[in-house]
Amino acid sequence: MDMMLIIGSHGIDSLNCTLASLLETAAMGFGCTQLGAYTALVPCLAMYFSTWETYHTHTLYLGYINGPTEGLLIAISIMVISGIWGPQVWSQPITNFLNYPQIFGNYSVRDLWIPILLLGFFVGHLPGCVINVVASRKKQNLPVSGIFKEWLPMVAFTLCNMAWLFSPYSVILAQDRLVLYCLTISFVFGRMTTKIILAHLIRQPFPFWTTLLYPLVGGAALVNLPFLGISIAGWVEVWYLRAYLLFAFVAYMHWAVLVINRITTFLGINCLTIRKDRSIAREMAYRDFGGDGAPQSSNPGPENKAD
Repeated sequence: MDMMLIIGSHGIDSLNCTLASLLETAAMGFGCTQLGAYTALVPCLAMYFSTWETYHTHTLYLGYINGPTEGLLIAISIMVISGIWGPQVWSQPITNFLNYPQIFGNYSVRDLWIPILLLGFFVGHLPGCVINVVASRKKQNLPVSGIFKEWLPMVAFTLCNMAWLFSPYSVILAQDRLVLYCLTISFVFGRMTTKIILAHLIRQPFPFWTTLLYPLVGGAALVNLPFLGISIAGWVEVWYLRAYLLFAFVAYMHWAVLVINRITTFLGINCLTIRKDRSIAREMAYRDFGGDGAPQSSNPGPENKAD
């Protein structure tokens, strides 16, 4: 049962990395912009490296700045502030609220948002993950150098997202398709991290790749074909993304059902219900009908009474 809870928890958290961040993008008024795309996708970095850390240490550590605690508190605070004062508050100079021009200059939170996100990840999150993994490997007398090639899937994921969304020839942001894009990427990223957790639980080699990454590489290449002199219409990219969403959804759900069925069959349990103990049910039925299969009366008649 613990295995099901761990996989379910990580699976849902992975899907929520982009989906919940879309709410943050809307609350801060970023919309379908490059800044909104950064806001929606940067949390995937923290989730991947926490999962990578769990794979090696077999323990879920939460860094000084992490999604489940500080991340949620910050997100909720931002939504509350936007609800009270409006999303335009993030575009106003910080000195309107904190009179320290020597520190903040004329910058707004919107201007500093990307450095804030990257600083929180590279300073508050990633170093702790690396330190814990290295310490765990040394404690087990295992080599350290080879583990960093396990970052390659996330490097490929990040570079392809940037090459696709930030290409001057992409219409995703220009035509307000960020929600569609993030829905698609949520299944791709969810498959990546959940495969890592599954490999951790059943002691399998680190999964470097997933089939769902191939269309991501293809999409990044497709929108940049104009650099090679091959023009691509905007509707082709949009329909490619829609087909990618359908493929990612079907592939993710098929894999999820397969994994759940294998685990529940092995453990002899149901996924969402408590399996009825058939042996107890048979024993109770046997007692109700008597040992020879004939019903027993709870009130014996005169013929059964002692003389």
